Amino acid sequence: MTTGFDRTETFTLTRITTNGVVLNVALAGPVDGTPALLIHGWPHTWEVWRTVGTLLADRGYRVIAPDMRGVGASERPEIPFDVATTTADVVGILDALDLPDAIVVALDAGVPTAVYAALTRPSRVHRLVVMEGVLPNVPGAEKFLAAGPPWWFGFHATSGLAEHVLAGHEAEYLDYFLTGPSVQQDIGADVRAAFIDAYTGVDALRAGFRYYRWAERNSALFRGGLAAARLTMPVTSVEGGVVRDALSHQMAHLADNLTRVPIADCGHIVPLEQPQALTDAIVG
Repeated sequence: MTTGFDRTETFTLTRITTNGVVLNVALAGPVDGTPALLIHGWPHTWEVWRTVGTLLADRGYRVIAPDMRGVGASERPEIPFDVATTTADVVGILDALDLPDAIVVALDAGVPTAVYAALTRPSRVHRLVVMEGVLPNVPGAEKFLAAGPPWWFGFHATSGLAEHVLAGHEAEYLDYFLTGPSVQQDIGADVRAAFIDAYTGVDALRAGFRYYRWAERNSALFRGGLAAARLTMPVTSVEGGVVRDALSHQMAHLADNLTRVPIADCGHIVPLEQPQALTDAIVG
């Protein structure tokens, strides 16, 4: 069910009820265009896709960019936050918009949802584009993870810790991920402010960290998904400047039709650091 449209520049914001949660979804482009469903990571909102979404809309694509459950202007349920649930969320968005399938594009913490959706609901994923994330229980990222997962994974995953430690210091902490060593190109003050606002406060922080706190469940779900299917749709693995080719090596174990696209002069937040190059990779 969709309700409550509110226009903002190129995009129209709407509320879509899906899988028991109400999500804020940004829409752009012609309604008869090829659908492109864009899944953000952490600490992002749908606005990580604003530039890429505008470029895609200008090329005739129908852009669909939700705030994932718990994030931004979407509802914050207590549970669950596993990839089976978030897959049902995004499939429900397609259902609400009467779309049989879409190009599914994902960044960072959104990658497991996109890949799980492609594995378990392949008829809904016309093509898959992923970048700057890693998958649980999939070989190929051993070199990237040789020293263990990034330090913040454990910090975020510890229930009740990070949201209380960071309360009142959200801007300083989040700026490390938005301007720090993982970012090569300035993403802009306005979008940084939007992200910080979306994750300010104990409840907002906690909701974002829940994506890390369901890692064990996601590992189990990926074991089941991998046993059931391979990816037969076209898959593009975009290589940014942090995860680099680790995700490509993982996708090579899953995908029958894989294209690798390295992006030069780019850090982790590919859609904001190199939007034109990413748009070209999505369009193919």
